[in-house]
Amino acid sequence: MRRLVVAARRVRRWRRYFPGMVVALTVAAAARFLSDHYGAPQMLFALLLGLAFHFLAEDRRCVPGIEFTASRVLRVGVALLGLRITVEQVAGLGLSIIGWVGAGVVLTIAVGWAAAKLLGRGGSFGVLTGGAVGICGASAAMAIAAVLPRHPHHERNTIFAVIAVTTLSTIAMVVYPIVASAIGLDDQAAGIFLGGTIHDVAQVVGAGYGISPEAGDVATVTKLFRVAMLVPVVFALSLVFGRREGGTGQRVPLPFFVIAFCLLVAANSFGLVPEAPRAFLTELSRWCLVAAIAALGVKTSLKALMTVGAIPVSLMVAETLFIAAWVLAGALFLG
Repeated sequence: MRRLVVAARRVRRWRRYFPGMVVALTVAAAARFLSDHYGAPQMLFALLLGLAFHFLAEDRRCVPGIEFTASRVLRVGVALLGLRITVEQVAGLGLSIIGWVGAGVVLTIAVGWAAAKLLGRGGSFGVLTGGAVGICGASAAMAIAAVLPRHPHHERNTIFAVIAVTTLSTIAMVVYPIVASAIGLDDQAAGIFLGGTIHDVAQVVGAGYGISPEAGDVATVTKLFRVAMLVPVVFALSLVFGRREGGTGQRVPLPFFVIAFCLLVAANSFGLVPEAPRAFLTELSRWCLVAAIAALGVKTSLKALMTVGAIPVSLMVAETLFIAAWVLAGALFLG
């Protein structure tokens, strides 16, 4: 009898999430359709469509599921990203390039933190934007936001970072191959430059293979190394901000999804995951991330987003130019 009662409670709890999750998945499916037919980034479509459905954030039936998708489903998607990376892929770049690109990620976050503090926007905002630019775009922004302290503008800042980094990544996908060709980079150096600078994986693939198959391969592996940097960065941030929040009684989320990410990278590196389940889980990861961004869009007021101002935009442009200059120097002298 007791088991039946517990089961009934669980069913009721999941039923609370159902309407909001259906909204997020419907927006994600619409974004996928538009992306497939018009070629624009799927995550950007998910954000814009989610913002258009902001009125559902005031519907009590939808709120629990939207909150669940924007937080728990997000972490599942980030964890499953580990199935896209192997240690062997990363090691193939060479220690000098690995060290240079890794230093670029760390320095971009540091520059973002320092500039945001200097401009009066708060260090955590600089860490959020610097991490999004330095690591892997929208996915990094949402993973980092999950371990940053909560404040009244937390969700607005996250949405801004996602929109800005996706827009800048799309611009970079068009401009950077032209830059690489204009300065005479060979395929190896061009791949390092594109993979080490463009923010989102899809745009890296598009830009790299637009030059040549070799440039595309190098760009993809370089980009996957930046994605792998999400693990130590998020773990370190959770420790730093966890200590800061420890005296306030607030609870900073323990990044279990980071641990899962590491385990999946290891499993994928040793070939423990068969191809069919790996392909399914990789696709599931993509759907989780798009649904989470859609849910975050639904939660965010466009009016509130417009109050961000010109300074944050300038900050993200500066971070983008910094990592571009850093990786280009490495591609020229180390590639």
